[in-house]
Order: sequence, then structure tokens, then C-alpha cells
Amino acid sequence: MLGWSVLLTSLVLLSGCASTTRSPAPPPTEGPGSPAIWTPADKVGFGTAHDEASRVWFTLGSSGELTEVYFPRADTPSVRNLYFVVSDGRTFAEMEQEATEHRVELVDPRSLTFRQVNTARSGRYRLTKTYVTEPGKNALLLDVRFESLSGQPYSLYVVYDPSLSNNGMDDSGTSEEGTLLASDATTASALVAQPGFTRTSNGFLDVSDGWTDLRQDFTLDWTQASVSNGNVVQTALVPVDGLTSQQVTLALGFGASTPEARQTAQESLAAGFQDVARRYAESWHTYLDSLPAAPPSTQAWRTTYDVSVMVLAAAEDKTFRGAFIASPSMPWVWGTGQENPSGPYHLVWSRDQYQIATALLAAGDKQAAERALEHLFQVQQKPDGSFPQNAEVDGKPRWGSLQLDEVALPLVLAWQLGRDDARTYTEHIKKAADFVVANGPVTPQERWENQGGYSPATIAAEVAGLICAAELARRNGDTASAERYETTADTWQRQVESWTVTGNGPLASHPYYLRITKDGNPNAGTTYSIGDGGPAAVDQRQVVDLSFLELVRLGVKPADDPVIVQSLAVVDAQLRVDTPNGPYWHRFNFDGYGETRDGAPWFISEPETGQTFGRAWPLLAGERGEYALLVGQPADDFLATMARSGNEGFMLPEQVWDGRPPTGQPGFVAGEGTFSATPLTWTHAQFVRLAWSLQAGYPVEQPSVVSCRYTKVCRR
Repeated sequence: MLGWSVLLTSLVLLSGCASTTRSPAPPPTEGPGSPAIWTPADKVGFGTAHDEASRVWFTLGSSGELTEVYFPRADTPSVRNLYFVVSDGRTFAEMEQEATEHRVELVDPRSLTFRQVNTARSGRYRLTKTYVTEPGKNALLLDVRFESLSGQPYSLYVVYDPSLSNNGMDDSGTSEEGTLLASDATTASALVAQPGFTRTSNGFLDVSDGWTDLRQDFTLDWTQASVSNGNVVQTALVPVDGLTSQQVTLALGFGASTPEARQTAQESLAAGFQDVARRYAESWHTYLDSLPAAPPSTQAWRTTYDVSVMVLAAAEDKTFRGAFIASPSMPWVWGTGQENPSGPYHLVWSRDQYQIATALLAAGDKQAAERALEHLFQVQQKPDGSFPQNAEVDGKPRWGSLQLDEVALPLVLAWQLGRDDARTYTEHIKKAADFVVANGPVTPQERWENQGGYSPATIAAEVAGLICAAELARRNGDTASAERYETTADTWQRQVESWTVTGNGPLASHPYYLRITKDGNPNAGTTYSIGDGGPAAVDQRQVVDLSFLELVRLGVKPADDPVIVQSLAVVDAQLRVDTPNGPYWHRFNFDGYGETRDGAPWFISEPETGQTFGRAWPLLAGERGEYALLVGQPADDFLATMARSGNEGFMLPEQVWDGRPPTGQPGFVAGEGTFSATPLTWTHAQFVRLAWSLQAGYPVEQPSVVSCRYTKVCRR
């Protein structure tokens, strides 16, 4: 009896072991999974087909994967990321972001076609991925080549994280006949492949998703058919081994329903990657061919110029034409749920819209500039004539402050475009100009968003806007309004120094412009909190920025004005940073809007903590270049400095690493982009404008009606 007992026990144990091998424990079913946060903002690629029907935009991250995909609007991310996992099924499984060396290639210098090449540090394999969207369809195609470099076969898995409708916490996912379908209340996606997926799984992030499964035993054991209402992650086994089979095409389709998304993905897949890629590239070739040839100033930087023009064009929404977003990214705290739905960079800002429109106008795309102005007037403008601080592409305001330069700059753009028709004047221009007169010159916020008061930059925009509005008023026979606008502008132009130039500040023995004064008394030691993590109480006479050059750029003050020249010396001493890529400038001293000392993301912190630091901005090098032209100095080096800040994908950043830590450590190169918003459309716009300004010999966006009145420089 004892022997039979031992034998029976042994059989049970053996049976249990065999059962465990054949049928692993089922995955956890609890949702919704870990919180949905967006990927880092330093994008190395950004693309979309240049047509109105394809309402899909993609971004590529610096760690080698596909990051946010936007659908159906440029302000609506609907994918967090898509990446690959490689495994031998026995000893390892690794994510391509963590296990490979990454590089990105611009496949065609005249198209936003990008290729990522990820080579395993172990030497085992290489992944090469090329991305395009299909003109006329809401689909993204990936051409993937998976190569074993070791002579051994491997398993390749794709991990897809939908975050539909700008919210990753309410999605549902299911597998149907080798297709991964995801949906929420309004939007759906479908991921298909050729050759087709052989095993699929749906789970919740960090709970039951494919990567959580793979890293445990290096195989995809969990094959749950569907999950719902959470942070869904979908995983599939791709039928290539890197040796006998290496090529696969993935199609990611979108729609209002899963059948629509699936049909879109299948049709795009059937068209074939080569045909779609050809038509995608042709859409950009046709666009660039419709513009004047790039100016000679871009000879050494032609690709950066063409990419900049394409990035600006790609930033336009395709449902609400003329709505240009600030950046297809969510840097720092803005990507971690500080705002839900996410923002604020992929929103429309009137000021950024002006920068983009004037750049596209300089590049020869007058129709895009017209659409930008029409969007500002028809969609964004409020009944009182003002504009929201920022808004979604459909015009819905998001942040509630008022910035008077955002009210004035559309007036300058209207003059530049010759919009003197009666309807535009009566319904839009006059309302905005009247609002500026009634509410200026003090602004609740200036162009750096976190201070109100008397700002040289804002006053420059107000004066220029009113003079442009006066000219348009006269063309419409409204002489009384024209005289009122001019009288107000003349008064503010004369008084700007008394409001914003200190004669007893601690930074120099001579007068110099301040960033802002809270009370219009620049000789008073009034203190204010810098904001964005900066100090809590700083004497306003200690804070300077480069924004007073708006007075020169817009023609309100002559470039050789003694106070302008003296202020430049102060700004250079306080804000200039010399790097191997050239000189850059900080926004203002004590700025806290940037990463921490160890490179961690910026976060909203209490004043006086000194935990975050604003780095240098390439666009300010461009503004300095425009000033150099006005005083007869060479400006080519400023264009070069901006171009050198770009990454492998020619994306220009918001900020670059300066002399403060962690600059100099591996991965933190002085003069190269931080983890700030990249691409920043304002930076690309400034690059394009400076290129054409070098050709013209003066800032091409300077309204001659303003410069003729105040500096006696009257250009046609």
C-alpha cells in the first residue's frame, strides 16, 4: 500500500508539472492598468501626407519607437506608442527601446518620410522601420525589416498602446482573425499585418499586457481575446524569424468604428507599402515644387529649410483648416496627466499662429497664411474682439488668460496679407483694435505666459497692430478710428521707455530694458515671483530678456537706438550661452522652465526651490539674427546656430542644453535639444523667416507701414 501511495503521489506531481508547462496561469483580469501617460517630447520625426483627406499624423521618439499618433485632428493624440520586443523564447525578451542603439534617417530630404534603424547592443539583430501615411486614407503604414545578425532565429512581437481620443484610460481591445481592434466611445483603430499575426493578446498596462507576460518567461502565453474600459495594450506575434523570413508590413487604420478602421487598414495594406510610400513622398514633392526655390542663404542647410517648411505645413489641422498647432508633443508634466485631455502644446496659440503664418508667407505659401488668418478671425476670435490664450483646433478655449500681443499680432498679419475688405475690417479688425485700445498697454500676460504688466514685447505688438489697423481703417473710410488708433500707438511708442527702461538697475550703470514692470515704474525695486519654478521675490530691475527686440523687429524703434544697443550688452552678459553649435540665449534670468539639474522632467513646483532650470532657446538666436541684419551685421551664423540645434531627423527644439548640469554628461550635449517640445513650430518658423530675411537684408515680416512711421525706413 505504501508503494502505491508513493507512486500515486509521484504521478500527481508529475501531472501537475506537465500541466503547468502546457497551461500557464491565466493573466490577471483587473483593470484599468497603470495610468496612461504620454511619451517624452523630444521627437526625431513628424509626418503626415500633404492632403486634407488623410487625417493621421505620426511622431517618432528618440528611443527608437513610434510615439504619439494623432487622429482625427492635429490636437488629438490617439496612440501612445508602438514598439517591438525580440525574444529567443528561452533566455531573453527585450524591448527595442532599451536593448538597441537607435538612429533615424530622413529617407527623402524633400518628404517627411522617416526610417528608424535599431541595432541590438548584443549584436543579435537589427530592426529597420520606415513610416508613411497613405494619402486619402486614415492609415499609417510601417515597413519592417527584422534581421538576425547572430545566425539564430528569434521571435518578434509588436506591442501597441492605443490612447484613443486623447485618453488612454477608457479604451477596449479585442482580437478578431489576426487583427487587433481597439475602440472607445467615438474612435477606433485596427492593426493588421502582412504576413498576418499568428498569436494575439489584449491586456491592461503593467497588469496583463504582452510585455508583462513576455518578460516573465520569454513567450506570449496570455492570449486573452478582449478587455475593456482601461489602459489597453495589444500584443501580437509577427511571423518572421530574422533568418528565413525578415520582411513584414503593418497597417494601422483609424475610423469612427472598428469595422471602418479595419477596412481602412486592410485596404491600405493591400495597396502595398511601396505604392503608398511613393504617393506619400509625391504629395510633399508637389507641395515644395509649388513654392519659390529656397533662398541662397540655405545652401548649407537646405534639408533643414525644406523640413522646416514641411513641418509648418504638417502642423495644420485638416478638419479645421488654418489651425496650426504649436508642437506635436507633450513635454514634461504636460504629458503625465497634468491636463486631461492633454495639452497645451498641441493647441492653437494666436502668437504661434502668427509666427507660422509669416514664415509660410515668406516661403511663398500665401494660401496657408490666409487660412491661418481666416481661422483666427472666423473660429478663434471672441465677440469682444480678443483671442483666447490658447484653444483647440475647433476654437474651443482651453486656458483662460489674456495676452494682448495675441490680440495685436493678427492685425499685423491682416495688414501683411492686404485684408482690407469691408467685412473683415468691420467684423474682425476693428473689434480687435478697439479691444487693444481699451485694454492696453498693460497685459495680463506677456509672451512667456507667466507675468503681467508693462512688457516691451507686448507694447511693440500693440503699437504695430494699431498702426496696421489704422491703415486698414483708412482704406475702409473709417478715418475717425484710424486717427484714434494712431494717436494711441504714438503715445505708447513714446512712453514705452518710461514704463520699461530702468536708469538705476543693478545690472549696468546705463539704462536698459527690463523684461516687464509690474507698475510702470522701472526705477522702483518692485518684486515679483518669476513663476515656473523660479524665485518667489525678485527685484524687477534684475530681470531682463531679449523680447525688447520686438520693438525693432516690428519697426517701432530704430535698431541703432542707444537704449536698444545698451540693453543688448546687458542681455548678452546675463543670458547668452556659447556652445559648440553657436550662441543661444535664455528667455530671461531666473527662468525655471526646464529640466532639473539631473535632467529629470520639469514639474510645477513651489517658488524658491531651485529645482528646475530654463535652458537656452534656439529661436532667440534667430531673433538676434534679424536684429543683426537691421544694423548691417552678418547674420548667416545665427541661421547656422539654429540649424545645428536640430537632431538626426532635422527637428528643431524648444530648448538646448546649456552650461549647467547635466550638460556635458553622456546624452546631454551643449547646444543640442533637451527633452523640451520638439519640433517646436515657432523655432522652425523663425528659421524659415531668418533664411528669407538674409535674402532680403531685413526682417521680411516687418510691417513697412510701422517702420516708415517710426524709423523713417519705408520699404515697399
